[in-house]
Amino acid sequence: MPLKDVKLGENVKIPYDNLVNLYGCEIGPNCFIGPFVEIQKNVKIGEKSRIQSHSFICEGVEIGSNTFVGHGVMFTNDLFDSDNIENFILRKTIIGDNVRMGSNATILPVKIGDGAIIGAGCVVTKDVPAGVTVVGNPSRILEKA
Repeated sequence: MPLKDVKLGENVKIPYDNLVNLYGCEIGPNCFIGPFVEIQKNVKIGEKSRIQSHSFICEGVEIGSNTFVGHGVMFTNDLFDSDNIENFILRKTIIGDNVRMGSNATILPVKIGDGAIIGAGCVVTKDVPAGVTVVGNPSRILEKA
């Protein structure tokens, strides 16, 4: 069964529940989870958020309410800064409310503020302040014209 020990809020839509892998996570009410998504243990997703297809949300991620995660967004909880895998240090990622993430973004362990926009293909290596748009690899704040 692809859903194991999952706390689902009311009206969560998982139209292809046989094509997802969700375990030990908590998904708030009125969320949408697309096909080919994996959400690992101890992940929390706020209400009215959308996780599009082919995205991977690893342990240690908290996503706020009304947040959009585009297709193929990848989260990581390791900075690969230890000498070996036995010394793995789980890092947390905190995503605010009303955040939009473009397709194929990669999110390292960071904090992303409310209302931020993460451009498609971004590699987010540092915290993102609320209300800004970031683009590029590594991501940088897009200056307004």
